[in-house]
Amino acid sequence: MKNIRNFSIIAHIDHGKSTLADRIIQECGAVSSREMTKQMMDTMDIEQERGITIKAQSVRLDFVKDSQHYILNLIDTPGHVDFSYEVSKSLASSDGALLIVDAAQGVEAQTIANVYMALDHNLELLPVINKIDLPAAEPESVAQEIESTIGIDAADAVMVSAKTGIGIHELLNAIVDRVPPPSGDENAPTKAIIYDSWFDQYLGAVALVRVFDGSIDKGQTVKLMSNNQEHAVLDLLYPHPLKKQKTQSIKTGEIGIVILGLKDVNIINVGDTLTDAKNPTADAVIEYEPAKPFVFAGLYPIDTDRFEDLRDALNKLKLNDSSLSFEPETSIALGFGFRVGFLGMLHMEVIKERLEREFHIELIATAPSVIYHVYLNNGEMTEVQNPSEMPEPNHIDRIEEPYVKATVITPADYLGNIITLFVNKRGMQDKMTYINEKRVLLEYYIPMNEIVIDFYDKLKSISKGYASFDYEPSDFKVGELVKLDVKVAGEVVDALSVIVPKNQAQSRGRGLVKNMKEIIPRQLFEVSIQASIGNKIIARETVKSMGKNVTAKCYGGDITRKRKLLEKQKAGKKRMKAIGKVELPQEAFMSVLKMD
Repeated sequence: MKNIRNFSIIAHIDHGKSTLADRIIQECGAVSSREMTKQMMDTMDIEQERGITIKAQSVRLDFVKDSQHYILNLIDTPGHVDFSYEVSKSLASSDGALLIVDAAQGVEAQTIANVYMALDHNLELLPVINKIDLPAAEPESVAQEIESTIGIDAADAVMVSAKTGIGIHELLNAIVDRVPPPSGDENAPTKAIIYDSWFDQYLGAVALVRVFDGSIDKGQTVKLMSNNQEHAVLDLLYPHPLKKQKTQSIKTGEIGIVILGLKDVNIINVGDTLTDAKNPTADAVIEYEPAKPFVFAGLYPIDTDRFEDLRDALNKLKLNDSSLSFEPETSIALGFGFRVGFLGMLHMEVIKERLEREFHIELIATAPSVIYHVYLNNGEMTEVQNPSEMPEPNHIDRIEEPYVKATVITPADYLGNIITLFVNKRGMQDKMTYINEKRVLLEYYIPMNEIVIDFYDKLKSISKGYASFDYEPSDFKVGELVKLDVKVAGEVVDALSVIVPKNQAQSRGRGLVKNMKEIIPRQLFEVSIQASIGNKIIARETVKSMGKNVTAKCYGGDITRKRKLLEKQKAGKKRMKAIGKVELPQEAFMSVLKMD
């Protein structure tokens, strides 16, 4: 046990975590140069293409230092704010963490958030300054920035270049010397945390665990503490980049894969504690909390006959992503679909792309929204995640919306523009600190509704890509909010309803109907597009009807012939308008996202 080191890699997105993991794997000789690929631990196509980590991955490596054999269990974590749930569970199973900071970029928002998360788990932090080979690298000033901003000693930070391999051997020596070995009682009842799970088509639902006390043995009956289910251990494996290694037992301090032969991944909950069924442990490793979705959107198949295919696809994706939640819903405009809960906007993008790519289902996604607490006049509180479920205004006492604490680190040149953006998005400043003469740290409380659509894009645009952004949920605050409905040819299109601040309803309604006027194709009758709050119309645009010359065949003769044809056309248009079914193109549903 004293020769085991369990450590995670944490950093801001794009600071080189996955590349560093590749070099560590290579340096330990787990994979030959011929077998080595880029982003070795990122197994999904989307991860490889976008250069991002979506799922935390683990690998067991062998390393020899001073003739001593050490086992290094490396956990590569995602960097994007949407996947901080994955990061927290990975940190709970580690004894130390490598804090990677880009020598050219310096400390960023997600760096700080991950450090606080690591300190909450009492981990030993090892600062690593990466990309020292870049022309713009300033490792000494970045080390000072780590000390001044985060408050940890960076005098002995390891200088590396994950791309060229500089400093990797020194880093491995530092891991052995500075990351503490695992502690635990080998003779105590089995106690292990499940920090990842996925579905394997041959093995069923599998769990990746870190054992804190006792051991997990092949053939043992284990119990899941969150649901008290008992299952026999069919097989045990050690994680490896290419070929998993079989074992008879996973001992105290080790990391391994447990195969229970389950067909349903919902039984295995990430963050749950695994213990012996006959002699269970008294307390869990950490208090189990399921992943909470923050952003909700409707997903509807363009081909309505593929509703059941979409259900199957979501069920299969949930097997590999336990944070995904969904329930069926119906829309008058779009037919049958699902209300899906996501951890954030990137998570939503990734899931939609995977559904379209892996399952070949063309989808319409409605505008994302968040959960609101709606207090009614009779004192009851109801949770609303779909704007179309919002009660009538005369029944509502008040609406509370979720706020987040947002952290932005930006070059001082863009400070004015970023403050203006926060003010426009109803943000309240909490803190502003100059990290040095060039960079500023901002903390704001801002409604989550304001950041789920285009906030991140706007922030990157006005800062020319230099500002970094991170957020964490705060609490619910009372907001002056109203539901904005859109009527097309007199019919409310429920999928276009949005909840907006009362003082912005007029301008947003006007912008929305103006956008839709450009998108909706002309019909043989006039189409009215109206924005309304309750029964009050606040904006209107009209799509003119297509002209058809019904009198073209008339030449000569009495004027009453032409008049008769025009009257007949007028009556026909009136009849069509009464039926008034307008097929809305997909762009109409995306126009909600471009209201500004």
